[in-house]
Amino acid sequence: MPIQTKKIQARTGDRGVVHVLAEAVKLVKANATAKFDESVEIAVNLGVDPRHADQQVRGVVSLPSGTGRDVRVAVIAKDAKAEEARAAGAEVVGAEDLVERIQGGFMEFDRVIATPDMMALVGRLGKILGPRGLMPNPRVGTVTPNVGQAVKDAKGGSIEFRAEKEGIVHAGVGKASFTDKALTANIKALVDALTRAKPSGAKGTYIRRISLSSTMGPGFKVDAGSIGA
Repeated sequence: MPIQTKKIQARTGDRGVVHVLAEAVKLVKANATAKFDESVEIAVNLGVDPRHADQQVRGVVSLPSGTGRDVRVAVIAKDAKAEEARAAGAEVVGAEDLVERIQGGFMEFDRVIATPDMMALVGRLGKILGPRGLMPNPRVGTVTPNVGQAVKDAKGGSIEFRAEKEGIVHAGVGKASFTDKALTANIKALVDALTRAKPSGAKGTYIRRISLSSTMGPGFKVDAGSIGA
């Protein structure tokens, strides 16, 4: 009977329980019962109001265990930089032609990288890429002359993060098939990056709540102290 009770609690999630990271990871993996390899996602509530310029949180972090997914990269560049991007493995490369394709509805990519000299063109895509979180930005390394390295980083486990209007950061930190150790390393890397990105305008408790879930599973609260936050 005790075993059955524990199983039901794990499957439904208990909003009143805060788990240490190791336990939360195990619960998420145990409840990822879909027929596909579910993504593991983290939600971090920060003590910021992104509507204020001095409380915005945005950055990039390299997950040590990778993301577990194939990242399709589009690069807006020309000439030698376009060739550099192709050699690094970018799926889609172009300049004016690629901008026109995106304006026409082409969206078969997960990350957009651009060289600085292309930003006048890229500016036309603000209303399309901005709401999707795909607009190239020098602050997160997606506007850079070093497009080859940027493509490799994107494919090797580098992810962007940004606090949404409620001060919440959502991010994928791996797959349910990952080992506990691999997921833990990715989670700690992201939380460390968020801590380093604390804006000057943040007051009071910065990292307020953390929850972990899989694509189809329930969410579990995580004790920030157990992550080192």
